Amino acid sequence: QVQVVESGGGLVQPGGSLRLSCSASGNIFSLYTMGWYRQAPGKQRELVATIISGGSTNYRDSVKGRFTISRDNAKNTVYLQMNSLKPEDTAVYYCCAVKPWNSYEYWGQGTQVTVSS
Repeated sequence: QVQVVESGGGLVQPGGSLRLSCSASGNIFSLYTMGWYRQAPGKQRELVATIISGGSTNYRDSVKGRFTISRDNAKNTVYLQMNSLKPEDTAVYYCCAVKPWNSYEYWGQGTQVTVSS
């Protein structure tokens, strides 16, 4: 079992920045594919960004150029740096760890991000 814990959410004004962190347990963290997802009220959960073991990243179009996903394998942590935040970025952000060899997914409890003046 992999324990996933997010942190770093909060209230920020439009144009501001936040950095989310996600830690995952286990001694093979470096092999996991890590992803950030979000779910706004009344909407389906959507993929925000992913980073694979080798470091390659992928982003949804609406966050490209504003969000950056990164990982520190020595700390078993993945980050989501969010800049130039917009009200439409408001959502609960979830972290997911995936074992690529069997596609097992492990989810965190989510952290609220609210962008509002």
